Amino acid sequence: MLGKFYAKWMYAWETALTTRDTNRIVRPLEWGEDWLEEFVASAGLSEADSEFERMVRLNEAIVGRCEEFFGYETPTDYRLELRYPQLFPTNVRPETLEQEAEYIRQEETGEGVRAEFLRFTSPLRTRYPENDIVNARWYPAPAHKQPGRPKQAIIVMPQWNADAFSHNALCTLFNRFGISALRLSKPYHDIRRPAELERSDYAVSSNIGRTIAACRQAVIDIRCCIDWLQQQGYEQFGVLGTSLGSCYAFIAAAFDPRLQVCAFNHASTWFGDVVWTGQSTRHIRAAFEQEELTQADVRKVFTSISPMSYMDRFAAHRKQVLVIHATYDLTFIREFSLDVLKNFDRLGIDYVSKVLPCGHYTTGETPYKYMDGWFLGSFVYNAFKRLREEKTEVNQPVSSRVGELR
Repeated sequence: MLGKFYAKWMYAWETALTTRDTNRIVRPLEWGEDWLEEFVASAGLSEADSEFERMVRLNEAIVGRCEEFFGYETPTDYRLELRYPQLFPTNVRPETLEQEAEYIRQEETGEGVRAEFLRFTSPLRTRYPENDIVNARWYPAPAHKQPGRPKQAIIVMPQWNADAFSHNALCTLFNRFGISALRLSKPYHDIRRPAELERSDYAVSSNIGRTIAACRQAVIDIRCCIDWLQQQGYEQFGVLGTSLGSCYAFIAAAFDPRLQVCAFNHASTWFGDVVWTGQSTRHIRAAFEQEELTQADVRKVFTSISPMSYMDRFAAHRKQVLVIHATYDLTFIREFSLDVLKNFDRLGIDYVSKVLPCGHYTTGETPYKYMDGWFLGSFVYNAFKRLREEKTEVNQPVSSRVGELR
């Protein structure tokens, strides 16, 4: 009885949090082939095919050429900028707008504290110049006195529609562990968001091609951040992604073996299933339903940005992995997260599974945010510690190792 009451209360709370924003817009379905032009020619598309059939074949072609799709040339214009942080909220609730106004006031009066941001031009260009300048708040850890200790860093990608302060506390926590952090703004988020938008709608929308291109850009941006970190002398790398950020992080790790520590805060196998069933994407589903698409159809048109398409590739290189899911999640429903774990077991991936007794949005509420922070923090600490110890073992003189074995 108590369990049923708790579940009912949690679902009601989760629903309230996902319906309090009034600026979600139902936009018409757009196939968006023009966002994927360089892959259209080789996809074997026919003018006789329906737009749906063309998009399915285009996804298949992208998966077949995935190395090229997620490949890139390292940027040459990396730079660090000092500026006053701003909130860049995605809702119009009065309390949020007041908070944003306060940050702006602090900047205008000089009362705020400037922060350091990594900026560079994304190798993948879009139609929005502001989106193409990558932005990552830089949290460098203090230098260690321990000789030979490898420099370690993690890239942090918050959830869809996150404001510019989301997950910053995690970055300062990682600094206490001696791990530097880059808090990466996803495509179309915070300072990268086009002025015409209130929300980060272009990252996930009923424009299928643009949504796919946004994922491609995010994955490439993560890999470019690793390139910069290597240029600064960092040797060991991780990535932490929440919700949509976990999808981006997973695909980046599948294509970049340098990412040896992976924390996925809410995860799913198929991108389209989340779009179809999630409370936070119901306005996108409405656009698909207007064109009589089904859940199976939506899964097919987003195959190229689904973690399931790259599961074998992800498993090909050894990693330490954390997967967190929530029992009462109405956005990444539980069965999708369990499917991730099932596939990890099938492929022999080394992972840790943690379960939150809440939902997707309530993960950010007290007390669950502290539980989530504990799971993420303790895993990242231990995973990077293990990497350091393994490197020390490898670098230890053979004679010393033989002596220990005796």
